Amino acid sequence: MVGIKDVARRAGVSVGTVSNVINRPEMVAEETRERVQIAICELGYVRSESARQLRAGQSRIIALLVLDMANPFFVDVASGAERAAREAGLGVMMCNTGQRPSEEAEYLSFFAEQRVRGVLITPADPSGRNLAEFRRHGISAVLVDRVLPGSPEGCSVSVNDVAGGRLAARHLLTQGHRGLAYISGPMHLAQCQDRRTGALETLEEAGLPEAELRHIETARLDVAAGRDAGARLLGMSPRPTAAFCANDLLALGMLQALYGAGVSVPEEIALVGYDDIHFASAAAVPLTSVRQPAYRMGHMAAELLIEETGDRAGRHEHQRIVLQPELVVRSSSVAAHR
Repeated sequence: MVGIKDVARRAGVSVGTVSNVINRPEMVAEETRERVQIAICELGYVRSESARQLRAGQSRIIALLVLDMANPFFVDVASGAERAAREAGLGVMMCNTGQRPSEEAEYLSFFAEQRVRGVLITPADPSGRNLAEFRRHGISAVLVDRVLPGSPEGCSVSVNDVAGGRLAARHLLTQGHRGLAYISGPMHLAQCQDRRTGALETLEEAGLPEAELRHIETARLDVAAGRDAGARLLGMSPRPTAAFCANDLLALGMLQALYGAGVSVPEEIALVGYDDIHFASAAAVPLTSVRQPAYRMGHMAAELLIEETGDRAGRHEHQRIVLQPELVVRSSSVAAHR
């Protein structure tokens, strides 16, 4: 492997001069700087980040750990985090738990071994034990799209999912529906719980019993689970006339199942998703969805982590930022006769 000494020898300068060219180029004369840069190119030298990290005492890598990188919502979160990191001269390592607490624990252990600068995490473990154990290593963590109840440590950036559930249910009620279905992912996820809570609160305000919200729980938050939920919905008697899904992937899978069974959306069953991913508006029947500001959430969370681990760490105060969702109405929930 080519080292800094090899570059110095090729350029005919000291190791310190090569270091200055790499790290403080303004301190080196232009002619010398060009000679060193030519040597770097000819030898294919790449500086050792691990060695630089040892000298500086801090990593330039932020870890991002989310529930499902196949979900475009988390891709947008990652894009926002990556942009904030680049603006600060940092990189992002993106990892995926698959909604499994065991994999979350393994990744957090790996991050501790690598001594990353900090972690952005959407927890899969509802108890918070994995994160509490990780924080014993003295590495900062910021929660994204989640707040752990009773945990005073650290920052978080989330969306008011109870309000989002209210928006979806209120919209369907105003369209004349009374029998609703809520299609959730695993109910150990706080997001799924909160969105159902919001829907139930809206039914209560309308004077409707809790039984008017039929609940179908799925093992995952993906299109395949949505198709399975669609088949289960079609087998219900009496069948709900509207469905609110905990995310857009579930809603798109349900739309496929309904279309395949010859059920018209929204005339026979109205449909509302959550997240407002890019595919929502491009569906065969454009999908009404509760929009989350995913990019902004990722960007803000990364900014908080960078502040907490940077030069302003001594003045940093933990914040819990809660953003508000927005209902985006499209064809899947508004029937002409209604």
